[in-house]
Amino acid sequence: MIERQVETLHPHLGWVELDPEVLWTQVTDVIKEAVQAAGLQMNQIAGLGISTQRGTFITWNKKTGKPFHNFISWQDQRAAELVNSWNRSLILKAIHVISTMIYFLTWSDRYLAASSLTFTTQHVSLRLSWVLQNISEVQEAANENNCCFGTIDTWLLYKLTKGSVYATDYSNASSTGVFEPFQMCWSSVLSKLFSIPMSIYPPVEDTNHSFGSVDAEIFGVPIPIMALVADQQAAMFGECCFHAGDVKLTMGTGIFWDVNTGNHLHTPRAGLYPLVGWKIGKEVVFLAEGNASDAGSPIKWANELDLFTSVDETSRMARSVVDSEGVCFVPSFSGLQVLVPCPSRWYLRASVISEHLKTLMNVSSKKTCEVPVNDPYACASFMGLKPSTTRNHLIRAILESIAFRNKQLYDTIVKEVRVPLTNIRADGGVSNNSFIMQMTSDLLNKKIDKPINTDTSCLGAAFLAGLALGFWTDKEQLKKLRRTEIVFEPERDSGEYKLAMDNWIKAVQRSLNWYRQTSY
Repeated sequence: MIERQVETLHPHLGWVELDPEVLWTQVTDVIKEAVQAAGLQMNQIAGLGISTQRGTFITWNKKTGKPFHNFISWQDQRAAELVNSWNRSLILKAIHVISTMIYFLTWSDRYLAASSLTFTTQHVSLRLSWVLQNISEVQEAANENNCCFGTIDTWLLYKLTKGSVYATDYSNASSTGVFEPFQMCWSSVLSKLFSIPMSIYPPVEDTNHSFGSVDAEIFGVPIPIMALVADQQAAMFGECCFHAGDVKLTMGTGIFWDVNTGNHLHTPRAGLYPLVGWKIGKEVVFLAEGNASDAGSPIKWANELDLFTSVDETSRMARSVVDSEGVCFVPSFSGLQVLVPCPSRWYLRASVISEHLKTLMNVSSKKTCEVPVNDPYACASFMGLKPSTTRNHLIRAILESIAFRNKQLYDTIVKEVRVPLTNIRADGGVSNNSFIMQMTSDLLNKKIDKPINTDTSCLGAAFLAGLALGFWTDKEQLKKLRRTEIVFEPERDSGEYKLAMDNWIKAVQRSLNWYRQTSY
């Protein structure tokens, strides 16, 4: 496999960017090298599928194609104050109350979802609003209908076709926070609230669709582009999680749990959010997803500090000690999301309207349903350090924190998702860590299937493009291509981890709201 590490830029504290020209060069170089490594010629390539990171976006001049700024990453925190302002606003409280009332009249899940709407810095919506408010060139271009907006997939498609195709797909659009999944279109309501012109959004197409061809000058021959798909949805497809109840755990830079909910759009209640998995013709598959921002990033950070020399040795280091000796690590380099399971949907119906009314009128009451903590000001931290603490204890604490986050996310899925859960399949670079995988299996008391090829986002894009080209005729053929490397089965009772997880949760609580009190 040919790959390149994409360098992230940090021009200010909390800002995370990618250089678009560097990214473009890396993408084209990787494609050329991959074709060469496979012993093929470009004219032998039948088609191209593109899977990209979600939530990272750019805007550019429609006439010249020149970017107005760097890519703003999904981990970027520059809109934190804007997010908090909106989440505290009377407008949002009014939306909650009105949506709840309409829900009681219509019993439409669309309004139930709106009744608990909150924003995070991971959403494109408020980061895009920040760009329009703070980069005058973008606002001016938008006013003149000369501004293009796109996540990485849209921009790469635009570049590969030399500006002749401007589009995205439903999986990427649904991941932005300004897409209406119930109506399957860009949200005019949210766009108006955030003063985002509807004219800047790209058209939305099926996930496997004829998106045009790569301009012949780039690779020497035109290559049909047959699929665009967001990375987590691509991983879901690559893992062959085609049936309702199939579960996928991806551990890369962050942690992403996805559940196939079939043709049922999940109504968020305790931090999970609905996504379009893929749209192929008349087939629309929805997912429910929960995530945590940091998984691979703390391990990479520990490597840069020389806490270990090779990622492969971290599992051995963690197992070399009985426990972390009370040391806890809070993985919060990009803020923290703490999911709190809600009561049943039926109880929620009876309680939510009174809670919204009391909130709107500033009447305090005991909460019947806590909402997820989305805290961009949380700090990463080690707690419980002692003179006897060794590198092995620190590494174990880092790896345990990832397993604990998996436990929290899975428990939320079990309580919130109405579809019976079936298989759990894991992928991503961190899934190669046997300590994390085994501890997660223990905590969940579930089997977890890890494939031989853990880079399933690429595989999913290839599967989708191949189906569009007729290379494969149906998903049953794809299932036969998936190969399991190992199935992790529970070896210890989850209760054995209770004290360690309780202490870790306490450490998480003490890390919240840290930077608000300093200079973040």
